[in-house]
Amino acid sequence: MTIDILEFIKSCIKRRRIYWTYHVNVRLKGRSISRELVLASVDSYEIIEEYPEDKYLPSYLIYAEYKEEIIHILIAADQENDNIRIITAYRPSLDKWKSDFKTRRIQ
Repeated sequence: MTIDILEFIKSCIKRRRIYWTYHVNVRLKGRSISRELVLASVDSYEIIEEYPEDKYLPSYLIYAEYKEEIIHILIAADQENDNIRIITAYRPSLDKWKSDFKTRRIQ
């Protein structure tokens, strides 16, 4: 059975099957990004990078926007236990991303 990973992530967000890591809690506060922004932007989620061999779980870099704010969210997907872990979130910058904020600049 093939699961659409983006739909799985969105479903977990909508059903609040979310673990907020210590790391993301510190980063959100320091970057003035609210949990509400992460949650409210769910309908715009787009996977822009995949890390299937990440240390603990496959993870995905998500592009999201809400009310003209653009953020990236790193999410680990735990399909076996029907939840996700939000690892970090940040506002992408033009020095690292092209103007679409979906394509990484080659450094």
